[in-house]
Amino acid sequence: MSEQIYGIHAVKAFLDNAPERLIEVFVLKGREDKRLTPLLTALQRYGIAVQQVNRQTLDNKAQGEVHQGIIARIMPAKELNENDLDTILAAKSAPLLLILDGVTDPHNLGACLRTADAAGVDAVIVPKDKSAQLTATARKVACGAAETMPLIRVTNLARTMRELQARQIWIVGTAGEASENLYQTKLNGAIALVMGAEGEGMRRLTREHCDQLVSIPMAGSVSSLNVSVATGVCLFEIVRQRTAS
Repeated sequence: MSEQIYGIHAVKAFLDNAPERLIEVFVLKGREDKRLTPLLTALQRYGIAVQQVNRQTLDNKAQGEVHQGIIARIMPAKELNENDLDTILAAKSAPLLLILDGVTDPHNLGACLRTADAAGVDAVIVPKDKSAQLTATARKVACGAAETMPLIRVTNLARTMRELQARQIWIVGTAGEASENLYQTKLNGAIALVMGAEGEGMRRLTREHCDQLVSIPMAGSVSSLNVSVATGVCLFEIVRQRTAS
């Protein structure tokens, strides 16, 4: 069964990182611009079929998504699991991991993948249940990171967290009521950062398996940040501390 991706940046990123999984591409007939033309040339160089179609056909295929005049049909990637995580961790002396607990919005998943890629995260871990799928929307928002950032789906998140702790990986969870804030906390070495769903936060069992809870200082009237924004704040504080040390 194939999947679709939409937009110039998403298709280019896919071509750069996983061209073997591109099946065919549909382009708006008559559209020619500086961004699209080089991409079409590259697609043809790889021998990928490119069909020119009218706007109605493209809109129907997009099913409401913003396509920017281009849609690609792709082969789905193999879903990564606990065994793949073991392989990744075996190659890292001080891994940086991101755990998303209960993030069900594909936009947020895509944004977190993009941020994780930018921060040098080694893998993103999510539970199989109550977690957003890597949809076309998530891929588009990720701006290519969906093809470069390992996304590990685990059957039992609490068990995976215990296994990470057995590997001497310090697990830091984020919670608004935590007494210690992000900037008061030592965040270098092997770390797994846990971000919970908006509103509800981490599930109780996930929270109980964290080694430490930290909060993000909030100076304004809002009580919380969007999960992808909060992820960026936390990850780049970890990056700052790692770089400084």
